[in-house]
Amino acid sequence: MFENKNKYRTGDDSTQPLHNPVTLETLLSARTYRLQRVRDQLLARDCAAILLYDPVNIRYATDTSNMQVWTLHNFARYALVFANGPVILWEFHNCEHLHEGISLIDEVREAVSWSYFGAGSRISEKAAIWAREIVEVVGEHAGANARLAVDKADFEGLELLQAEGLSLVEGHSLMEEARKIKSASELELMRWTIEVCEKGIQRMHDEQRPGMTENQLWAWLHYENIRHGGEWIETRLLASGPRTNPWMQESSDRVMQEGEIISFDTDLIGPYGYCADISRAWTVGHVAPTAEQRKLYALAHEQIQHNMALLRPGLSHHEFVQRSWDIPQPYQHNRYCCVVHGVGLADEYPALAHKGIDWENSGYDGVFEENMVICVESYMGERGGREGIKLEQQVLITQNGCEVLSHYPWQEDWL
Repeated sequence: MFENKNKYRTGDDSTQPLHNPVTLETLLSARTYRLQRVRDQLLARDCAAILLYDPVNIRYATDTSNMQVWTLHNFARYALVFANGPVILWEFHNCEHLHEGISLIDEVREAVSWSYFGAGSRISEKAAIWAREIVEVVGEHAGANARLAVDKADFEGLELLQAEGLSLVEGHSLMEEARKIKSASELELMRWTIEVCEKGIQRMHDEQRPGMTENQLWAWLHYENIRHGGEWIETRLLASGPRTNPWMQESSDRVMQEGEIISFDTDLIGPYGYCADISRAWTVGHVAPTAEQRKLYALAHEQIQHNMALLRPGLSHHEFVQRSWDIPQPYQHNRYCCVVHGVGLADEYPALAHKGIDWENSGYDGVFEENMVICVESYMGERGGREGIKLEQQVLITQNGCEVLSHYPWQEDWL
């Protein structure tokens, strides 16, 4: 048996839960900062308010959550945040009590559902009721013909708002810009999520053995996340053996065999709604890797280290991409979808395309700023190859470069 010398720091008994270090003061500070970020963006874009339906945006602005995954596809709760005025939350039926004590919220009302699920053949009727209330509230606090940003909503309701004289502004980019820069208190919340995630990674490391299915192993990450107050995992990206190439195959009931590569991408939404997006790879049974497995791992690790070393405030997206690590030709076809991406309450702006044809097709410029959190990506798998390696590191842009936030160790023995 190959001995893994990189045991993670979980103490003598890795089955014991961690202690939550987050204080109420930290949480209140993060709430205040985030709401002000939204208001600053509204003022910068000359918008009176923003109407939020995306539950992650609602969480960012108000620190309220309710059926987060369900409301990603059921428009059943929404919020209005004014640049100079109140924060009003429209909550799902009989859920007003859920947010008692959250001082950011000035008023909670019962939401009007005008989706087909909630309204059926009465969509037009319910949408009209909804629109009248929104127009009345905006008029009360911002006057007639105000500019209202909207992050997402069905077209019928938007048409009704416009018919009432509101000038609508695309609000998704506004929220992405607000969420882009993290405060010290936000980073404390994120570090706790990362610690929980790495507890789950270590649990998977300790539990994995030949004969398990991928799903049985993946369940341990969910278990540690949920028992520490986490919320959900956005994807199911864990694969073994031939299912690691090409990447993006989801966890399955495949039985893992000794010596195969197992690789995963956490995409974990943990405590307080923050995301830990980390990728690692091992062999099943923790046996010594083959020469080919070592080669793939070393290349992926090299790509991440090279690209991390480039990151600094003031660096443009274009310059970063042009100076990024050159993927060897055999691995170009199966390259990952981006070089780096932002992360906060979920994967966030920016997501930077690779140099060459990817940049020409979908690249966009911008500038890295201090206190952005970035995930640095790599996937190495030859087209038609047997296996592949997915690695990813979560880092903070600092004054002098970047600080690694994800501390789960690499397989140094493989490098």
